[in-house]
Amino acid sequence: MSFRSQALRLLCGFVLLHAPAARADAIEDFYRNRNVDLLVGFSAGGGYDVYARLVGRHIGKHIPGAPNVVVKTMEGAGSTRLANWLYAVAPHDGSVFGTIARGVPLDPLFGNPGPQFKDDAAFSYIGSANDEVSVCGVLQRAGFKTFADLLDREMVVGGFGAGTESEQHVKLMNAVFGTKVKLVKGYPGGNDVNLAMERGEVQGRCGWSWTGIRAQFWDRVKDGSLVILIQNSLGKHADLPNVPTIMDMATTDEQRQMLRLVLGPQRMGRPFMAPPALPADRLSTLRRSFDATMKDPEFLREADKAQLEISPITGEEMQQIVTNLYKTPSAIVERTAQAIK
Repeated sequence: MSFRSQALRLLCGFVLLHAPAARADAIEDFYRNRNVDLLVGFSAGGGYDVYARLVGRHIGKHIPGAPNVVVKTMEGAGSTRLANWLYAVAPHDGSVFGTIARGVPLDPLFGNPGPQFKDDAAFSYIGSANDEVSVCGVLQRAGFKTFADLLDREMVVGGFGAGTESEQHVKLMNAVFGTKVKLVKGYPGGNDVNLAMERGEVQGRCGWSWTGIRAQFWDRVKDGSLVILIQNSLGKHADLPNVPTIMDMATTDEQRQMLRLVLGPQRMGRPFMAPPALPADRLSTLRRSFDATMKDPEFLREADKAQLEISPITGEEMQQIVTNLYKTPSAIVERTAQAIK
């Protein structure tokens, strides 16, 4: 072997050996002394906001370079405003990520108005803090005791965006089962609907995350002043063994397929995502930093103190969920879209 060939082999080996370290240094250099914005698509005080602020307090120390994570709100259109901003306006460099309603990535599939994005590649999925179960809850004074009561008389609930469960679950129940749930739209977020219940503007709320109820209204469930009528979920939560699921009400395969399509995003209950087409190394960094945060003892202690469930899934799993839902047969998609229009 010539001296030149031997030198070239040694140089290539040196480059390959030090490439991972160089990439790690580049990531650390990018994030060091930087503010990373974590945006919430709803008003302050609701479930998405509470989870985002908890994550924001801890994830920075797991990102190389230890950036300062700043949580901000960008409410509007049930978080579609933020979704559009992440997709079309936000820098695609890993310096910004956010949390939006878990159903919003499916809006284009249903033909919902508002989204500028078109398919399952619209976002870079980072991870979800829990696997959610949603319910329909109503104040006891309204007089509803079971799901069957919704077939007989009108219940008034609040909604905060076409792509949110607060509206989709109501429309789907009314279309599929003939329930008489009246939807009052236009609230900025779930916390605003809760306040509307206190003021007597609405009687209850559907598509209501059980983790949010458990953290804020567990005492009311226990004393009976807040009644849980149905679990809008594919399976029962351990806390609610005697409350039926909406799947229990389905009598045909078509109904079950429609319900699975709308309820599928619940596995990514509190989703975090970044703009599309992030550099692969920065997306990987954010994903692994999120995963590390979900195992952080200080993070878990704070979540437990706040009674927030932590049952995370990875960004890769989130991407697979969305991709699979986009493969739903077109006839079922069209039938479901008409139901929740």
